Amino acid sequence: MSGSIQITEAALASLIGLTAHEIPGVVGMAPANLKEGISRVLGRANASDGVLIGKEAGKFTADVFIVAAYGVSIPTVARNIAERVEHVCKTQAAIDLSAVRVHAVGVQRV
Repeated sequence: MSGSIQITEAALASLIGLTAHEIPGVVGMAPANLKEGISRVLGRANASDGVLIGKEAGKFTADVFIVAAYGVSIPTVARNIAERVEHVCKTQAAIDLSAVRVHAVGVQRV
């Protein structure tokens, strides 16, 4: 039996978004662009909100836009997100990301 499995950018973004939500200190995801911001205002939200997938040198990259909990160490939360996202993408999707960039775009009390 031969064949191949392809993982779409949308599926990868959902996997990354769900992973980021699991990290302590993450209140939620923030709109990554104007189109997503408009869809959020219209009430459409999904697991890939706050995640932009790109390609550099033929490998996937991920930009993750988060809202952090007030009082947490944002660098620690960002590092935890990046490490966990890299691990999950490698083990669950067999994808090595060339970069994971975490953008803390807000802080909120929980």
